[in-house]
Amino acid sequence: MATAGRSGIGTNQEDVRRHNLGTVLGHVHRAGRLSRAELTARMGLNRSTIAGLVTELESLGLAEQAKPSGARIGAGRPSVDVKARTGAYVLAVDLRVDGLTVARVGLGGVVQARATGPVPAGHDPETIASSVVELMRLVVKDVEPGSALVGVGVGVPGIIRAEDGLVRLAPNLGWRDVPFAKILAERIGTFAVPVLGNDADLGALAEHLRGAGVGVEDLVYLSGEVGVGAGVIVSGHKLEGAGGYAGEIGHMPYVPQGKLCHCGARGCWETEIGASAIALAIGCPAERVGALGEYLEAVHEAPEDLRLVGRHLGRGLAGMVNMLNPRVIVLGGYLRSLFPLVHDDVESELAVHALIAPRELVRVTLPGLSGDSVLHGAAELAFEPLLADPVGRLAEACLDVDAALAV
Repeated sequence: MATAGRSGIGTNQEDVRRHNLGTVLGHVHRAGRLSRAELTARMGLNRSTIAGLVTELESLGLAEQAKPSGARIGAGRPSVDVKARTGAYVLAVDLRVDGLTVARVGLGGVVQARATGPVPAGHDPETIASSVVELMRLVVKDVEPGSALVGVGVGVPGIIRAEDGLVRLAPNLGWRDVPFAKILAERIGTFAVPVLGNDADLGALAEHLRGAGVGVEDLVYLSGEVGVGAGVIVSGHKLEGAGGYAGEIGHMPYVPQGKLCHCGARGCWETEIGASAIALAIGCPAERVGALGEYLEAVHEAPEDLRLVGRHLGRGLAGMVNMLNPRVIVLGGYLRSLFPLVHDDVESELAVHALIAPRELVRVTLPGLSGDSVLHGAAELAFEPLLADPVGRLAEACLDVDAALAV
């Protein structure tokens, strides 16, 4: 009995140590650089414990100590800084209806390399997975020896079953119950089973941690690509819903018996503010929707049809303000280029349809991460296992990813 008790205590202490190790790494990863004094204050641990955890992270190649970068505060020696090392990295994938981006991202959120390419015609999942792997080969070709791949994260414009990466529905890709995580894993090996997330959810995560929503506990990221979705952060936590499918705001019924949506219903909000509606308003040919951002950049004064899109956007945002009471709404995707052109129309609809009290608290803004919100969110998703257990995840990491991808 006594032996079992001692064993339980030992296991407990080990669990606590690993938890603290991951927590320190998480703080450094998100900030990029922190002093040991700041880590001590954030975690409520004593200085010697923090010093020991930092030393262990150094031995794992995940962090390094450096001379203080900030001004000295108070008496005594200035605290040593702790920086993330970028030898551990993830592969982040932003899969859109009209394009692919793959990036190699190091600890601290540093994009080390990226590659872009078209989405194969027809949106066949097997062909898309092959294209993703080709881009992966490009971004790892100059990886430094000894670097460790610790995860793969993929943003998909659809409803994802989190436990196995099954894409339940991605109407703009024409996918229904597609096991994309499994398909991609078969091409990159079991050394880094991909984790899939909804693109809007990942955009919200990234903007909350690194972009326009840093320090904001209630945030909505509206992803406006070919379709429209929302990632929602409430009290600092992702709004998931019973099955993890919350946020499909683009399929909110908006116009009774309106235009036919890709999802099969009529009158969804995205039929009025999505890429097809924007393209029609500015004369962008349907086959050139992939270049819609460029078309929008060339518009200097919004025509009336585009202003109507802006009013539809503002009216829908008013509903979100009334329902969710966010502090910040971030407009991503094509909405990022649309908003400056129709700002007044959006604001006028918000003024009419949003309740005064929540309207006074909200700020509508553009992404702090520009067009990379989803990409950074996919990277954060892939880093989660490392931040939860640095020792365990490194033991599973792939050190020769180039050879693995060559299979």
